Amino acid sequence: MSDLKADIQARFGFEPPLDVNAELAQSDLPPGAAAALSNILARRSYRRFTDQPVSEALRTTLLACAQSAPAKSDLQQYSILDLRDPAKKAALAELCDTAWMADAPVLLVFCGDLRRAQKVCEMRGHPHAQNTQDSFMNAAVDAALAMQAMIISAEAAGLGCCCISQVRKRLPEVAALLNLPDGVFPIAGLAAGWPDEARDVTRRLPPSIVVHRDAYDDGGLAAEIDQYDQTRHAARPLGNQINPEKFGTAAFYGWSENAARRLAEPSDLGGLREFLESRGFELA
Repeated sequence: MSDLKADIQARFGFEPPLDVNAELAQSDLPPGAAAALSNILARRSYRRFTDQPVSEALRTTLLACAQSAPAKSDLQQYSILDLRDPAKKAALAELCDTAWMADAPVLLVFCGDLRRAQKVCEMRGHPHAQNTQDSFMNAAVDAALAMQAMIISAEAAGLGCCCISQVRKRLPEVAALLNLPDGVFPIAGLAAGWPDEARDVTRRLPPSIVVHRDAYDDGGLAAEIDQYDQTRHAARPLGNQINPEKFGTAAFYGWSENAARRLAEPSDLGGLREFLESRGFELA
């Protein structure tokens, strides 16, 4: 039987403010809903997988689930690259500097795709007038929603998943490897397979920081971040400190110090605007 109260406590490090088990038991949740919610609350990322393949039937079903995600104005401005060729998977892993992804039974790249919309307009004799920043965002969100639907579905089937932003590390080379035409850009990769490692649940920021009721208010942020640092550190201390030569060695190295150091350095996933503009995006 699902214990959503325990799941929430594991995710945040403290009990929810009300007994969700008792409250939901008296509600009209359909059969299986609690188990589905528990599966999402308990999700974690996996980077090591067994050699057991993912069947074509399951892969086909999961990709259909991905395409069942919401899409802005039903335009469906995304594409999914399903990599099967071991040599191509290895080449992408090398470009991403992420060796373990080559061994994933399922390796996908989710892309925003304005090319299809442009060609549909051409087919029907209409101009395409939405090569804009807003259209770029819509395509990126469409791709992200499809990826999340894939993750939820895969994890419901017992697979483990991990998102891979590194597909944007060397955009021109990745685009050439995947034969991406103008108007198509990688959002993120997704590795999936049967887990071959034990992983704990990563503590998330408390809802009091992330969820704002009626109006944005971060007046208590400093104290809440300090508390989150302590709670998360007690559950799983962070390992190596980022760039101690530049930032020094902190006596207490919590999540916020790690995040601040990461954000204080330029991202190695640069060149996005230049890449997009070189591939026909006006971003006006």
